[in-house]
Amino acid sequence: MSQDPKRLADQVKAAAEGASLPPIEKWNPELSGDIDIRIARDGNWYHEGELIQREAIPRLFSTILRREDDGEYYLVTPVEKWRIQVEDTPLLAHSLEVAGTGEEQVLAVTTNFGERLLLGQDHPLDVGTYNSDGSPRPVVQVRRGLEARLVTAAYYELADLLVEQPSGDSAALGVWSNGEFFPVGNG
Repeated sequence: MSQDPKRLADQVKAAAEGASLPPIEKWNPELSGDIDIRIARDGNWYHEGELIQREAIPRLFSTILRREDDGEYYLVTPVEKWRIQVEDTPLLAHSLEVAGTGEEQVLAVTTNFGERLLLGQDHPLDVGTYNSDGSPRPVVQVRRGLEARLVTAAYYELADLLVEQPSGDSAALGVWSNGEFFPVGNG
């Protein structure tokens, strides 16, 4: 088996003809091994230590990427499954859009590959923290176990939208989107 990204890209194109996203949920090949692809914290993709220059390759690979129950990330085709390394999240979220106010508010972000996500039940927001320094780690669930981390500018825009919501004897700070309240911190 080859670890050639171009060959993987050709397999994906052939399998996904006419579909917006390949049906990787239906693809369950045996593990082919590890491929030297790494997604850096800044969203750049590397193959064998070299930056992948053509944006089309990572864009295509993002459509066949999934995170499995073991916490590992895999590029999956109908006949191959390759484990890759992800430093933080495989996708980044930017360009926060706001429509409406209060509980009627709807928030959307766009990933670094142009996918628009409406924050809500299908794409919930979770603001955790990094173990290393306790700094915020705001992520949106995308699909197939994948997350998109809000870039700093989008997180600051989100912080401007915080409201206090009563929660038992205290209050929680958070944001509304699509009828869902997402806690961001304690009041």
